[in-house]
Amino acid sequence: MSDDKLPRRNDYGVLYPITTRWSDNDIYGHVNNVTYYSYFDSAANRYLIEEGGLDISDGTIVGFVVNSGCQYHAPITYPEPIEAGVRVDKLGNSSVQYGIAIFKQGREEAVAHGHFVHVFVQRAENRAVPIPDNLRAALERILA
Repeated sequence: MSDDKLPRRNDYGVLYPITTRWSDNDIYGHVNNVTYYSYFDSAANRYLIEEGGLDISDGTIVGFVVNSGCQYHAPITYPEPIEAGVRVDKLGNSSVQYGIAIFKQGREEAVAHGHFVHVFVQRAENRAVPIPDNLRAALERILA
């Protein structure tokens, strides 16, 4: 993917700072590919908690990850300040597909970008349910 087609900061509704950790690096000296999924999960859930009121401890509704993917464009390392951009690409009845990108601090182009799908379920019954109004309203605010 050429640099002019890489996702840019202004493509995302919200950005969150992330601190890379020593354990994020792999033997090759850069953040391991699987760690990006942890960044995606943290960014999406932070948005749901802070903006949608998701109660991850005691709430009756939770979001389960059912699909994810990532494309890598440039390495990042520890220690390096980064940011995760979050937007909603698709909003369904019981599911949402986020677009998430990772940026080096101060850089416009993403070093990685991908998607992350949550299905909202009734915790006790483990069954898909419509997205609650408070979460839907928050998700609509960052709908691309």
